Amino acid sequence: MNLPLLTQPSCAQEAGWCQSIYQWTGNSWLASYADLLIAKPLNIVLIVVVAFILRWLVHRTINRLTRGNGKPPKLLQPLRERRTDALTAELLSERRIQRARTIGSVLKSLASFVIFGLAAIYILQVLNIQVAPVLASAGVLGVAVAFGAQNLVRDFLSGMFMLVEDQYGVGDVVDLGEASGTVEAVGLRVTTLRDINGTVWYVRNGEILRVGNSSQGFAVAVVDFPISHNSDVQKAIEVATQVATDATAREPLSKDVLEPPEMLGVDQITADTITLRLTAKVRPSKQWAVQRRLRAEIKRAYDDEDIEPPYPYGRPQPPNSPAQL
Repeated sequence: MNLPLLTQPSCAQEAGWCQSIYQWTGNSWLASYADLLIAKPLNIVLIVVVAFILRWLVHRTINRLTRGNGKPPKLLQPLRERRTDALTAELLSERRIQRARTIGSVLKSLASFVIFGLAAIYILQVLNIQVAPVLASAGVLGVAVAFGAQNLVRDFLSGMFMLVEDQYGVGDVVDLGEASGTVEAVGLRVTTLRDINGTVWYVRNGEILRVGNSSQGFAVAVVDFPISHNSDVQKAIEVATQVATDATAREPLSKDVLEPPEMLGVDQITADTITLRLTAKVRPSKQWAVQRRLRAEIKRAYDDEDIEPPYPYGRPQPPNSPAQL
């Protein structure tokens, strides 16, 4: 009757997994390794499940902060935003959403890294592995990697600051020095541009020293049109002003022009031409379309009013003119 007690493991004398397994199974070997085979795996599974649940909750919270539901995303409320009175809520909506989603993606990646990193440390502790030497080794390795990946770290830091400062966003027309075009994607390491010829440029954020944004707030359409010295300058100014005002007051320019055009007058005088300049404040990225339309309208009006261009080679010359001698 006492034989089972002789094979009873010593750990079965204390309350715990060993005692419980021995009472349930009567197997001394299984009871002796109960902590390794049952307790630690259950603890590891529990840590992993808690980590995934916590990650899901954090990601859900970030998603809620990045969704505006018709209002500015909550994530952007404490951040600086570059805007002017000329920008309406409709113009800002897409930019706000893109900016919030980009920052939200970065925050979700960072949250996943922190949560799973802590979970890995707790799992090592459950397995009775000393964490301090591992962290020290990781620190030394991190310093070595940092020296070898300085450009990568600089790219990431520059990308984060550009997102926080709202220097540009998807859809903006920018000049980054070596490349210019429309922004197609903004990441922490690389900004993707597509130029007017359709070429896609990948620009490292750490290499961007200056940013010229043609789509932030508003744009200005600048229209220069030369006339000859024989033309009536005052009449040319009046005709151009009237044509530009009428053209911007009707479709399709009326939806893109924010303020009535302003005639600046004579901008330049050379030996051959007199150049007049007219400007108009327009919606972001619409300055080129407005410029082309205004040039066509003014050119048509000048032809109707016989306002001569600076080089009228296509017109018949009067008798004994220098062109026929």
